[in-house]
Amino acid sequence: MSDTLTLRRGIAVAEDRVTADGWKALAGSVVGYCMDGFDMLIVGFMISAISADLALTKTQAGSLVTWTLIGAVAGGVIFGALSDHFGRIRVLTWTILVFASFTALCGLARGYWDLAAYRLFAGLGLGGEFGIGMALAAEAWPASKRARASSYVALGWQAGVLLAALVTPILLPLLRWRGMFVLGLLPALVAFVVRRTLREPEIFVSKHAGATENSFRLLVKDRKTVRTTIGIALVCAVQNFSYYGIMIWMPSYLANTLGFSLAKSGLWTSVTVLGMVLGILTFGQLADWIGRKPVFVLYSIAATCMVLLYSRVSSAMGLLWIGGFMGVSLNHMAGIGALLSEAYPTAARATAQNLLFNVGRAVGAPGPLVIGALVTRFSFSAAIALLASVFLIEIFAAVFLIPELKGKALE
Repeated sequence: MSDTLTLRRGIAVAEDRVTADGWKALAGSVVGYCMDGFDMLIVGFMISAISADLALTKTQAGSLVTWTLIGAVAGGVIFGALSDHFGRIRVLTWTILVFASFTALCGLARGYWDLAAYRLFAGLGLGGEFGIGMALAAEAWPASKRARASSYVALGWQAGVLLAALVTPILLPLLRWRGMFVLGLLPALVAFVVRRTLREPEIFVSKHAGATENSFRLLVKDRKTVRTTIGIALVCAVQNFSYYGIMIWMPSYLANTLGFSLAKSGLWTSVTVLGMVLGILTFGQLADWIGRKPVFVLYSIAATCMVLLYSRVSSAMGLLWIGGFMGVSLNHMAGIGALLSEAYPTAARATAQNLLFNVGRAVGAPGPLVIGALVTRFSFSAAIALLASVFLIEIFAAVFLIPELKGKALE
């Protein structure tokens, strides 16, 4: 009897252990996502410089992010399906190369339309990277730690955002905005390392053999799956609309409304990003401990309250502290990554990750434009207060549409 218990404990420990391949898969996913986050935020910091140099209107400036997100939607659909067919590693490499090449080309732009085109194609790679990296990490990590693995991938984005907030004030005066975009070639080196050092997860190799299913149809195969798909799509939409609406305009708001210098705006934004780092980590831990659904509800309620409070604060120190606490509650990517990995089979996992999250991006893409229009007509405070209400949609989706998938074995 004792030998049987010992054997069972040994099996449980083995199943709960993260392998060397698991750590490598996580590292490749995190680094790729880090480069995406860096690129997205430096655009926010450089909007004023780009606008002055290319004579852009506020609407055109805000649309640069929107063009990137439109490209991300298309890239998510294309590269997610390709990844389910050709493999995670190969297609992840393609997405990084596409993203790096067109980000660098932004530095050669002569006007609005060619810059918008480069941002659109850079978005193709960006949209593909997210879902493939999440699927890769989820397939390489044990079920008991899947939300934590998703949280670590999500932290890659925040690391890139934080890096952008800290180094852009230093590098922008030296390199100018064109030079900052040329730095986008660096992810090409990451693509080389990823291709050489990573291998496909075992579950993908075993499940992919002989697979003929249409990955898109698997997202709507029955009524239960359709309800889950709608719920996750709503959560992704709320996340994208709120995140881009706040983060893209925060540096400009701090600089133009409160008179902050570029360095001070970067510091205040960094505190909000650090709050997100803490929030993502705790979300992953709590989701693996008590389940996905209750943590989504808890964080959504907290985000509603903190965003409303942020909209009413006017002092510099108040914005610093409230911004940090708002960041803790604002980012729910650990839960989204885990849900998207668990709700669908291996034959459709990357398709689900990329399609549903990028449908959310499609809804979130107008976020910067909406905020820009509201800021012009009313005020930044009014625009931010509007964002608080969207988290009520996430609460509805978590309670009524999304199933609890904690500890579920991947199909």
